[in-house]
Amino acid sequence: MTDLRNEIDSDLDQNYSLNSNADPKNMQELTIYVQNLLQNVQDKFQTMSDQIITRIDDMGNRIDDLEKSIADLMNQAGVEGTAPEK
Repeated sequence: MTDLRNEIDSDLDQNYSLNSNADPKNMQELTIYVQNLLQNVQDKFQTMSDQIITRIDDMGNRIDDLEKSIADLMNQAGVEGTAPEK
């Protein structure tokens, strides 16, 4: 999580600083600058969103595996329990 925060801070410093040499000089440059800025933010957001969804899916799979392992252990121990729902 710290690495992600550092990467975002670095990107902000490099790409979005107001003191950069690429400051827009007229309305057309400003429009292009803002469009590029918004596209970069959207791309970063999509990447992070995809990573979060992947991690949630992985966690769900691990929980399913854990439930199955617990049910197997309960069966081996002869403990009556409810079977996992699926």
